[in-house]
Amino acid sequence: MNRRDALRMLAAGAVIPALSPELLAFYRRAHPEGSYSLRTLSPRQNDTVVAMIDQIIPTTDTPGAKGARVNEFIDVILTEWAKDDERRSFLDGLADVDKQSNALFGKDFASASPAQQLVLLRSMDEASAHARSLEKELPPSWEPEGRDRQMQGDFFTVFKNMTVHGYYTSEIGFTQELKLEIIPGAQHGCTPLGPGMGDA
Repeated sequence: MNRRDALRMLAAGAVIPALSPELLAFYRRAHPEGSYSLRTLSPRQNDTVVAMIDQIIPTTDTPGAKGARVNEFIDVILTEWAKDDERRSFLDGLADVDKQSNALFGKDFASASPAQQLVLLRSMDEASAHARSLEKELPPSWEPEGRDRQMQGDFFTVFKNMTVHGYYTSEIGFTQELKLEIIPGAQHGCTPLGPGMGDA
């Protein structure tokens, strides 16, 4: 497995429970530890990303994508995994989100109200679904043209897949939301027996 293959699968939206241990470990390594300084996203772009991921996976009884620092996961992917044209396409998509927000609400996405943000994201999601329905006529993803299309495809689908994968492969998403163990728990071999249980 290499980063290019992992990035293609990320963009394609492979189902989280179906991730192999190798692929799960690969995505886990994209999560930065401790303090992290953004390397690709500008502060303004990061504000847009944080606002978007917070709407896609909000905080409930467990922390959401913002609490899981999925914006930093996305920055690592853009910095270390994406080609220049993929990175540029992603950043152009982010700029378009602000452009649409300004056209609709007179303010950048991060400054819009949560209700306004949700309206715009739902509109983008519907447009993405329509675009995907038209893609059935295009080359399959295993053909070279199809692979290129997959990574250069619809911004919101790629963004949403990165958010979902970033969240559910984070420690918070994996352990608190999915209630799974990243490393299996200790084996407690011998359990003390009660009175009379060990008599032969």
